[in-house]
Amino acid sequence: MAKKNQIVVKGAREHNLKNIDVSIPRDKLVVITGLSGSGKSSLAFDTLYAEGQRRYVESLSAYARQFLGLMEKPDVDYIDGLSPAVSIEQKSTSRNPRSTVGTVTEIYDYLRLLFARVGALHSPVTGKPLQKQTVQQIADAILGWQEGTRIQVLAPVVRGRKGEYLEMFRQLRKEGYLRVRVDGTLYMLEDTIELDKKRKHDIEVVIDRLVIDETIGKRLTESVELALKLGEGILYIHRLDDDSIELFSEHYFDPATGKSYEEPAPRLFSFNSPWGACPHCDGLGFLTEIDPDLIVPDKKLSISEGAIKVLTPRSEGWNYEMVEAIARQKGFKMTTPWYKLSSEVQHILLYGMGDEKITFRYKRRTGYVEWSSTYEGVVNNLRRRYRQTGSMNIRRWIEGFMNNIPCEACHGARLRPEALAVKIDDKNIDEITRYSIGRAAAFFKELRLSAQKEKIAHQILKEVRLRFQFLMDVGLEYLSLNRAAGTLSGGEAQRIRLATQIGSQLMGVLYILDEPSIGLHQRDNARLIRTLLHLRDLGNTVLVVEHDKETMEAADYIIDLGPRAGRQGGEIVATGSAAKIKKSAKSLTGKYLSGALQIPVPSKRRKGNGLFLHLKGARGNNLKNVSVRFPLGTFIGVTGVSGSGKSSLINETLYAALSRHFYGGKKNPLPYKSLQGLEHIDKVIDLDQSPIGRTPRSNPATYTGLFGPIRDLFSQLPESKIRGYKPGRFSFNVKGGRCEACEGDGVKKIEMHFLPDVYVQCEVCKGRRYNRETLEIKYKGKSIADVLEMTVSQALEFMRNIPSVKRRLQTLADVGLGYIHLGQAATTLSGGEAQRVKLATELSKVQTGRTFYILDEPTTGLHFEDIRLLLDVLTSLVERGNTVLVIEHNLDVIKTADWIIDIGPEGGDRGGAIVAKGTPEQVARVEESYTGQFLKRELEG
Repeated sequence: MAKKNQIVVKGAREHNLKNIDVSIPRDKLVVITGLSGSGKSSLAFDTLYAEGQRRYVESLSAYARQFLGLMEKPDVDYIDGLSPAVSIEQKSTSRNPRSTVGTVTEIYDYLRLLFARVGALHSPVTGKPLQKQTVQQIADAILGWQEGTRIQVLAPVVRGRKGEYLEMFRQLRKEGYLRVRVDGTLYMLEDTIELDKKRKHDIEVVIDRLVIDETIGKRLTESVELALKLGEGILYIHRLDDDSIELFSEHYFDPATGKSYEEPAPRLFSFNSPWGACPHCDGLGFLTEIDPDLIVPDKKLSISEGAIKVLTPRSEGWNYEMVEAIARQKGFKMTTPWYKLSSEVQHILLYGMGDEKITFRYKRRTGYVEWSSTYEGVVNNLRRRYRQTGSMNIRRWIEGFMNNIPCEACHGARLRPEALAVKIDDKNIDEITRYSIGRAAAFFKELRLSAQKEKIAHQILKEVRLRFQFLMDVGLEYLSLNRAAGTLSGGEAQRIRLATQIGSQLMGVLYILDEPSIGLHQRDNARLIRTLLHLRDLGNTVLVVEHDKETMEAADYIIDLGPRAGRQGGEIVATGSAAKIKKSAKSLTGKYLSGALQIPVPSKRRKGNGLFLHLKGARGNNLKNVSVRFPLGTFIGVTGVSGSGKSSLINETLYAALSRHFYGGKKNPLPYKSLQGLEHIDKVIDLDQSPIGRTPRSNPATYTGLFGPIRDLFSQLPESKIRGYKPGRFSFNVKGGRCEACEGDGVKKIEMHFLPDVYVQCEVCKGRRYNRETLEIKYKGKSIADVLEMTVSQALEFMRNIPSVKRRLQTLADVGLGYIHLGQAATTLSGGEAQRVKLATELSKVQTGRTFYILDEPTTGLHFEDIRLLLDVLTSLVERGNTVLVIEHNLDVIKTADWIIDIGPEGGDRGGAIVAKGTPEQVARVEESYTGQFLKRELEG
């Protein structure tokens, strides 16, 4: 192959890469694979992408480079033939509650434009189509007001814009105008008007001042005409008697209510703009309010037993006495369980008795005192205190009883009524964004407009339809456009970015993707692979870090790294086509691809302990009144195509309900009828892929509890005792032993403003976190910083004689994390690695045998061999009597489960039902199950 058709990497040594040389064919689909920690990300992201980014930065202006000069060159001799690089990683999108699938994909921007240009405006009150007003209609409407009403005719010339407007005021004065109204205050134009140029202003010109009577018709008509001309079709009538403002417009008029509305503009449909956002919730779609279910979490308790969490005899004596008085007056007992109290009594206790006074006795040191007072209720009491308190502690305490509830004004639509009154084919913009992408695509495909509107909307509709198609091509047709971006999984967020890149139609780019198949059912894999090949065929090099067998089979070229993880990895084991890799004697990947190695199907399935968790009537999101029995003491697999309802059933219903029962969790479960069998388990643990910390200060040693025994060990050394060093001396979270230049972080954060923040090594401690005196204390010749730099495998050998440390290290090694460093920043761990750190932490604890574990896609980032190790760990948990439930697509995991619950049949509205349940063999016989179809081939193969 000619050199110009290759990206040539020489001497790559980043992280654990061992001075490797590799040639990557250009304009091909290339897969980098290997065990976790073998060096895949080090080559793809930390070498190739980092060098591409560095070269891009060097092309920027000197001004921009002064902020970015701290970016280090990857540890590589040279890279030749490198194209501009675009990284599409698994990181979740914005956590901003205002960010949605529609805004991230930019489809919502096109919809705003479409509704503004061809939408039909209706009355927000009557729902009838609105008419445009003429000058005479406006004048007649004003003349119909009560005789004697004093008015000002105003022409809006500035609305919500920054500036001083000195030149505009001069011009208005020159044209003969006398008065202006600025931000609600009247000024004479002959006076000096000084405005803050950094603030937004509203400015109206006073056209005329009148008193309504039958003689002003001609003058009013002329004033209206002038105001509309100056105000570009809009005028305000200021009623001086009650200081109210009435808007009139040449554009749209509602004859039923007499109100005028502006011509729809794209900003009217933006919930991030004050012109479009619902004024009640500021465009969020929800309000943070006191949640009665958090105040009374256990309905089986009585008031005297503490049913009302904020109301106990000890902590709220005065209020408690009031409740006792209410009980006497309303005739209920304090010992009656909450759920047996009437709804009227419950409402009184939570929301008060209005103006009705109640007499109660309050005990003081001098004796009992009688008092008459109104009772505001627990909810109103917390609301008032939250508003009035200046104490952050009290605010945080009250926030523990608050939850997000849908806005009662817009019902979650985020927009003001005027925006929701604009319709296309009798649908407003909120109704369309609630559709799944698949359904919305069908709506716009079938949409028929008038010839004039079709001409206006043609280009907009073309873009919208294309973007919908790209999203469906990557298997995301089940997502709704109004879905909050922060709720997307890493895989979903990555596929959205992939669809966006396809839409950009770039050529000659090096695309680097991190496991795009994550979260996809086997049924949808072929579509994703076609998308990757399409990206390649546009003239791009597509480099994919991947473990999926089908993707490897479809690749033009495979680079297999290994042979193991960490220090035992970082080498090129094999390169070439899938057929060539299969023949490699050294390649572990090749052996799994060829079938020489495989994860075996268990010889028998566990029956469990005969007990069940029984969830009845789950109907949240797309779930269709589902009832499921979960056999305890087994390994359960929950399967189904993307968007079928797996997360809705398990994470948002089952886990949320269990969390609320065991821990008083804040999150409201989705609607369900009942959950039986809670007495058979003692706790639930959700081992998700969220970070173990959000700053470089968090690491595996601190999260697993390893760091405590390690600090104790260093504080017990003779030199530490002589110096009087306690365990706290070896903490980088408190003053004393840490480096104060970086406050124990080892790095400093550089705020980039127009780019993501950059972390650079502390120049004082060189990334070691501690001051010189602390680092002088050594165990077996190693300082505490040296220990934190060790991998789990190295530390296990180094500290094999310390039981409290060895046990925790061994569990990290057992879950396949022997290659990570003890002090590795949490921000550098992948979602799969973070999940396995949590799993190791659980394994190191004393087991009760009655725990219910939930794992969502635990195979993320795992090679075939890593999956084998993971299954051994999960099996050990089940063998101890626990229940392990995984939401998973990987057939190697599914085929080893004792019990499968398959949800579907499709995603979105066409999912949400139980398609199949039983052992893998039983599910494989269900023809309607997509999972069953693939499982059948796996079990027979």
